[in-house]
Amino acid sequence: MGKEFEIRREVELPATPEAVWEAVATGPGTASWLFPEEPGPDSTVEADRPRRYAVRTEGPDGFNAVEFVIEGRDGGTTVLRYVHSGVFDEENWDAQYDAVNQHTDFYLHTLGQYLEHFAPEAATYIGGGPGGVMGPEASTTPDAFDKLQRALGVPEGASEGDTVTIAPEGVEGVVDYRRGNFLGIRTDTALYRFFGRNAFGGPVGMSVHDFANGADAAAAERKWSGWLAETYG
Repeated sequence: MGKEFEIRREVELPATPEAVWEAVATGPGTASWLFPEEPGPDSTVEADRPRRYAVRTEGPDGFNAVEFVIEGRDGGTTVLRYVHSGVFDEENWDAQYDAVNQHTDFYLHTLGQYLEHFAPEAATYIGGGPGGVMGPEASTTPDAFDKLQRALGVPEGASEGDTVTIAPEGVEGVVDYRRGNFLGIRTDTALYRFFGRNAFGGPVGMSVHDFANGADAAAAERKWSGWLAETYG
């Protein structure tokens, strides 16, 4: 049996309504802060550029729907009202809701980082599918995300705004998000996102939105997958 859920957010973004539309309603846009996403054949799309974009997808276990309501403000900023609704398995409803609720804050924060620092450039998404590059089964333990951060070279006391060096690549960046089960590091050319999904019973994951010219997504995904395997080996 399924049980419906709904998650709502309202955020102010440092961009015009047109820029926000490009980020949330196009494949290259979503690849730059979320993951590459295009409506499928089972999806219904409602588009009123640049004010509202909504996608609802029907499936055998229920539906999944997202809505972006975009409202410009004086000074070139935009208020985004976001709604994500759908159906979760009733048996694991609380855990699934907690996971999606926390992911929502991280993703919308990443959207703001993209619009402020990199738009209108589109990123090469390094992560494969929506879940990103996934760690091995050994990364499901309670201390797995702490272990990931130590291996990355992020000090235990690091907080948002601190400069750190991402050990596997030797590049310097700023911690733009460090809350609970999520870590974001912004460099001059990329947004690195790390997900402590061990808190929800899964493996840790990571993705990169790479704005450098000529980024090789497949090679980078193999490298990060190998690094995760080694970290938890």
